[in-house]
Amino acid sequence: MLTLYSTQSSGNSYKVRLMLAKLARPFRLMEVDIFAGENRTPEFLALNPEGRVPLLDIGGRMLAESNAILFYLAEGTRFLPADPFARAETLRWMFFEQNSHEPGIATARFWLRQVRGGRDLRTHDVDRWQEEGYGALRVMERHLEGRRFFVGEVPTIADVALYAHTHVAEEGDFSLAAFPAVRSWLARVAAEPGHVDMEWRPSVAAA
Repeated sequence: MLTLYSTQSSGNSYKVRLMLAKLARPFRLMEVDIFAGENRTPEFLALNPEGRVPLLDIGGRMLAESNAILFYLAEGTRFLPADPFARAETLRWMFFEQNSHEPGIATARFWLRQVRGGRDLRTHDVDRWQEEGYGALRVMERHLEGRRFFVGEVPTIADVALYAHTHVAEEGDFSLAAFPAVRSWLARVAAEPGHVDMEWRPSVAAA
């Protein structure tokens, strides 16, 4: 059985839990409290030298990086197109998520909502996060106008990757009021079969 090392409040960890739920793949969940430093213990660093979650244990082989895990899980499923161009487009939006979307939206949520005193610690970064985050949302809005999902008419791992942080963007002080196409897309993703929210845990869990 797959084992996922995850932090419940982490958007990147949620991506993988959401993908596993949509695929109805059984897995064991190992909660890693990054705020208590559990990702920096010698035991965890032996599994992932970067000390990051999520981390997927695939029969003793460790796969890190949330979008790499999504790609692995989606192989041979409807979430990863077989057509070469559509597959490349899927990867394009996953690269966008990591390079243009996450640095503003996810980072703002982490420091402003999850880290105690984070707003005071990073007050000089807030304007930059807002600029980068709203820039990414404007790109998404333009692309989604007239489209159901990011690539084609069915959701792909690009939608899963972008949904994870976008649906909680308001926790990073971003308003989605001016992005109707993004809000409609969020609703369509959430209405898909197998959808679970960020609080969901599998029935098989590790203590």
